[in-house]
Amino acid sequence: MGAVDMHEIDWDAGAAGFDDEPDHGLRDPRVRAAWAARVRGWLPERPADVLDLGCGTGSLSLLAAERGHRVTGVDASPAMVERARAKLAGRDAAVLCGDAAAPPVGGQRFDVVLVRHVLWALPAPDRVLRHWRELLRPGGRFVLVEGVWGTVHPVGIPAGRLTALLAPLSADVRVERLSGDPLLWGRAVEDERYAVVATV
Repeated sequence: MGAVDMHEIDWDAGAAGFDDEPDHGLRDPRVRAAWAARVRGWLPERPADVLDLGCGTGSLSLLAAERGHRVTGVDASPAMVERARAKLAGRDAAVLCGDAAAPPVGGQRFDVVLVRHVLWALPAPDRVLRHWRELLRPGGRFVLVEGVWGTVHPVGIPAGRLTALLAPLSADVRVERLSGDPLLWGRAVEDERYAVVATV
């Protein structure tokens, strides 16, 4: 299950239809409510600084901002960034164009690094996680939504591998299985989908 080079995918071309997927656009109120409930449980209760890496069109960033969090989204695709900025207009949020593996945030530190369906596709996830760890304040947390997709040629990162990569970086790693909740995906799914919440 090797990494896919995210730079080889034309995300700008895919931006227009990106939100058509139920779990991307969150246009169905039931799917949106299911993600909102999960995000509420994953993020701190008090307003926090959230770094959403590979934010796409900003759907999870918006859910976090609606909970009162200060959000910085990062995506490599200018077209995705444009859509995310429009979605987050009027919120306490900024969306930057840049590499999720090395986000352009300077010396800024965050309470949460939120990443959905990105880490699996990055080369050297152990190195990327160490860098992301440096972006977290003491007591901060990773919220990593990942999975393994496909049966013939599966791609992704299994939960066991991700928790092993996080073990040296986090004192507390919790896995939440997401495959059994069809509302999150707009349909029933058979593959492995999960979230890891890891406190540093």
